[in-house]
Order: sequence, then structure tokens, then C-alpha cells
Amino acid sequence: MHKDPWDFPNAGQPTREDVARQEKQHRTGYTTYKGHSHMFVDDIDHPYNEDKRFDWMRGYHVGGRSLMWGRQSYRLSDIDFEANAREGIAVDWPIRYADLKPWYDHVEEYIGVSGENLGLPQLPDGKFLKPMELNCVETHLKENIAQNYNDRVLTIGRTAHITEGTKPGLGRSNCQYRNRCMRGCPFGAYFSSNSSTLPAAEATGNMTLRPNAIVYEVAYDTDKKRATGVKVIDAETKETVEFKAKVIFLCASAIASTSILLQSKSERFPAGMGNDSGELGHNVMDHHFKAGASGRYDGFGDRYYTGNRPNGIYIPRFRNLGGDTDAKDFLRGYGYQGGASREDWTALVRELSYGQDLTQAITEPGAWRLGLNGFGETLPYHENRMYLDYDKKDHWGLPTITFDAEFKQNETDMRKDMIAQAMEMLDRAGFTEIQPQDDIGAPGLGIHEMGTARMGRDPKTSVLGKFNQIHAVPNVYVTDGAAMTSAGCQNPSLTYMALTARAANHAVEELKKMNL
Repeated sequence: MHKDPWDFPNAGQPTREDVARQEKQHRTGYTTYKGHSHMFVDDIDHPYNEDKRFDWMRGYHVGGRSLMWGRQSYRLSDIDFEANAREGIAVDWPIRYADLKPWYDHVEEYIGVSGENLGLPQLPDGKFLKPMELNCVETHLKENIAQNYNDRVLTIGRTAHITEGTKPGLGRSNCQYRNRCMRGCPFGAYFSSNSSTLPAAEATGNMTLRPNAIVYEVAYDTDKKRATGVKVIDAETKETVEFKAKVIFLCASAIASTSILLQSKSERFPAGMGNDSGELGHNVMDHHFKAGASGRYDGFGDRYYTGNRPNGIYIPRFRNLGGDTDAKDFLRGYGYQGGASREDWTALVRELSYGQDLTQAITEPGAWRLGLNGFGETLPYHENRMYLDYDKKDHWGLPTITFDAEFKQNETDMRKDMIAQAMEMLDRAGFTEIQPQDDIGAPGLGIHEMGTARMGRDPKTSVLGKFNQIHAVPNVYVTDGAAMTSAGCQNPSLTYMALTARAANHAVEELKKMNL
């Protein structure tokens, strides 16, 4: 986490041999950089299958994705929780914003989220630390949007970074604006399990940490109608162990948690634990992105910025909120993330090559450019699924996961508007050389896998109830992306954490009542 780019062989770029072992992880274009490639799996040792392309990025280490996440932290609103019921899509969420609001508050105050309150119904306000600063070009675009539009606003991203004071954990302190977050943060400035919740758990004296443990099954007692524990394979010795428990939380990420449930077969659950509805593994969602535009701004040649801000700008959803905002061609909506910066001297090397002109050029920053990258909601299609292949086993003899999911017409129609509106906003703000972007890729690349064990009101059409309990096995809670009934267009991790905190509180109360 302290090295400079030139301290790594090949300036951190992977070799052909590296890419051969992490071919699927390399699809992002950044996860196999040598400063953090060790946090992502080896695709040879951890294979998966694709009926349709799916870019599944993950790491199996203590702290998991909390070390690697993008930290953008946004609340869902009732517009999101009510959308399925309002439009007759999939099933209704069993909760509303009021159910989750106190837990959003709790999580934000605990982990530390910086941002700006806006008073928007589609993006509820929160308990924020002071926001990071916009640079001059971002401020210019913000002011221009305010002048030209009455349905949208630009703000700084809401990100899980401490910008003032401290938060619970292991010596957590302010962000140092190094923007080397993907290597892990030695200051604990951004929220991770390793810097915050694991030290807090250890301090209770009640935590036993068991790394290199592959949970492959939740054990079930037919007579008691309860889960009794989890079965584990030691990743290094391949020894199998069963741990007993009164309550079990699956929070291994959407695909991994559902894989465990699918493998948890019994006479009561021949198709996987909690799969009475047949929905387990279905309704895979991920946000579609890389649709928008970028442009050059010729002003502010005398201005620059300080530090390496680990954050960008955000334009909250402004489509399909009623009235003039409603679109005819697609349901739901999208938000934009992005930012402005000045090009550096490397863009000029090819032209100048050598000599006095190059020497002068490397002392001066290039032109300002700003990009707007849309993040759009994907609908919960039943046919988008993951399933297990028992004929293709992994290194530990477990079935491998197969993906059969794709983006559909609603997503492609939405992208046309994402591009058009980005170009229009940049044009109205005086940007030039405006270039559209449209690279839909495949699901998974947004790294926001959701669905597969959705919450719902009816056990016949969903896996989990309103407190994230499996309908038929109330002492098993699933609180990661698997629980999502719809996706919203906001980054979902804050919602996972709020659901988890709410479910943990519920489990404690139910234990006290001896209901579990």
C-alpha cells in the first residue's frame, strides 16, 4: 500500500503468464494490476462456467470485498422499494424505506460516509461527514446544470471515507487522498471489515476467526425444522469440519451464498435449502454501465487540484420520477458517476518524442476533460440465473457455478438516453470534442451481483422474508446481494449493510424470545 507505481515490475502491468491465470479477472482492465492482483482469485484454481458471458470478480481472503469495493454509498428510496409492485414486475419488496431508514443511519454513522444532503426523494439524505471538494470544472458543470435543468443536480459522490474525526475500529483516521485504495488502506480511512468491524468483534472476546474455510453446506434438522450449523472444507488440508450454531448468517456475496444454499440438500429441501419457490439462483441482476460521454473544457487553464481524491461526482437519477421526467421507451432509471481532471504529459510524448519541447511539456498539465458514466438499473428477469454443474468440480470437489444471464431490451433502450443526456449536459456547459461511450459488455462487470435468493412477501415466489430469514428455516439469514428484490440504480453495498444490521438486531431479539 505504500509503493509507488515504479516500484513494481513492469510498472505493475501483468505479464502474459499472469493474465493466463486470471483471464476472467482481467476483463475489468484493472483488477490484475500487480499492486492488488493478489486480492482477486486465480481463475484456474477457482473456475466457473458461462452459458452466457458473466464477469465474476471476487477474492477469497479475510475481509473479502470490503477491501476491494468502490465505497460509493447510496440509499435506496421508496421509489425503488415500490417499483416492482407499481409496475407489475417480479415480486414486491416486503419492506419499505421506513423499515430500513434507522439502519441506514446506524451504518453510516458507524462506518463513516462523507457526502452532501440534497433533499431529493429519489436519493434520501443521510448521516454524513463533510463532503469532499469538487474541482473547478466539476463546479462549472454543477452550476451550468442548475441553470439549465430543474430536474437534476450534480453533487460529490457519497463515499465510505472518513473526512473528519475518527470511527470505531483499529486506529481509523482521515483519508490521506493518496487514491491507492485498491491496495488496502493502512490508515483505515475507508471502511473495511479489517479496519473496523473485525477489530470491534475481536475486542468482545467472543470472536473466533477461521480463515481458509470453505463453507459448502448448511446442515438441517428435519425434526426441529431448523439449521444446525455449517459444513466446512479447510482450503489447505481439505479436512472437513462441522460447526454447530443456533443462528447462521450467509453474507458471502450473492452468488456464493446462493451456491451454499443450492448445495444444502436434504429430504426436506431436495433442490436446495429454502428453495420451495424454485427461485433460488434466479433473478440475477447487475448494473449496466459504461454508457455516457466525455468532453474537453478549454477554460480554467490556470487552475489545478490538490491531492488524489478517491471519489468522483454523482448525478442522481432523474428519469421516470413522474411528470416530464417519465420516459416512453424504458422503465426505471440511472445515475451518473464521473469526474474531471487535467491530462498529463504522457499524452504528449508520442507527438514530441524528445528535446526541449518535451522538457517544457512535462512541466505543464494538459487540457481539462470530464466524463459522465451512467449506471442503470437492470430489471429482475426470472430467466437470468446461476446454477451448479456437478459434472465439473473444483479443486475441493465442489460443483462449479454456471451463469446464464444477459442484459435485455429495457437496458439497451435506457442506454440511448444515458448517452444522449450526458452529451447534452456537456454541450450546454460549453465542452468540446464530446465523445459518446457505449460499451454494455456483460453482466458482472459492475461487480454488483444481486438477486438469486430474493426477499418477498409470499414463500411461493421468494426465498427470504422481511427480516432476511429463509421462509422455511427462520434461523438462517441471508443479508448480502442475494436478498435484493430489485436493483435500483444506486451502488448497493450500503443497503446490504443496513439489511445485515437490521437482521442481526432481529436475530438477537428472537433469541431472547427463544423463537430461534
